[in-house]
Amino acid sequence: MTFYVYIMTNKHNMVLYTGFTDDLEFRVEQHKSKYFPKSFTARYNCNKLVYFEEYGSADDALYRENQLKRYRRAWKEELIDEFNPEWKDLSGKIYQ
Repeated sequence: MTFYVYIMTNKHNMVLYTGFTDDLEFRVEQHKSKYFPKSFTARYNCNKLVYFEEYGSADDALYRENQLKRYRRAWKEELIDEFNPEWKDLSGKIYQ
């Protein structure tokens, strides 16, 4: 089974949300559709997937998610810049 750590942002890249899931496609769709209307991502319109990592175990992915959440924004921005320099929505890549 594959697990994912991911970062979502809004249209103007002002807000970053870090999450963990075992079904990235489904989870991104939940964010985009505001399936949980009172959630952080719904309130701040975080509907653009800009970063993700794959892991073979839930423990490794959860560890990495917690690690990323502790990092400062500038470090996360550098991580995204290396992975996705134009900060494009990567959700189309996971649907292929």
